[in-house]
Amino acid sequence: MEEELFLENSYETSCETFIEEINENKVILNQTVFYPTGGGQPFDTGILKQGIDEFKVIKVKREQDKIVHYLEDATNLSVGEVTAQINWDRRYRFMRCHTLLHVIAGHLYNKFGALATSSEIYEDNRARIDIQFEEGIPETYFSSMEQEIHKIVEENHMISTRSLPRKEVEKIPGSIKTVINLLPKSIQTIRLVDISELDEQACGGTHVKSTNEIGAFSFTKIKNKGKNTKRIEMILND
Repeated sequence: MEEELFLENSYETSCETFIEEINENKVILNQTVFYPTGGGQPFDTGILKQGIDEFKVIKVKREQDKIVHYLEDATNLSVGEVTAQINWDRRYRFMRCHTLLHVIAGHLYNKFGALATSSEIYEDNRARIDIQFEEGIPETYFSSMEQEIHKIVEENHMISTRSLPRKEVEKIPGSIKTVINLLPKSIQTIRLVDISELDEQACGGTHVKSTNEIGAFSFTKIKNKGKNTKRIEMILND
């Protein structure tokens, strides 16, 4: 299995790697900085460089436990050494959005025992998270929630990761903050993302180093999505 460098360092934008397989416009590398679609976070885009030639990466997916890089055109690309480079501006927006979703999920879990049912990050600075509460929450709370989240972000909580055996993770209260545990039984080592003094939960996505990197944001809509479930929509204000 290829080495997933984004799990160790979300800020790594390029790497020297080796093409192991080319199938039409699909490429498999022995290590990659490209994040594949997953956990509500979109794939990275970027380029592969081989000699004087550049090949545009337009989509990245997991397929049968492999990370597959889809190229716009793989003509003249050959098995061998290559440089992989992501579109950093796109990745960094996703990192900020993803961390903001963790802040919201952690805060609402700590305050109400609420759990996420799903989340999604879009390609235009927007994101949303659906949260299921144990019981109905007064509507008046939601008018002040954005202010509470802004305060947490501005407190500049540091963010780190660690990996533990699945059996240990399952003993940590709140390590899974989703209604259904979406981690396949085959995964026996779990990566935890920790926001100091706020939240720690299992996640394979990319994140910033501290909450103040999230920057300016606003909630655009909060609406009902079923019994005791709210959808919180937000946007980065760049």
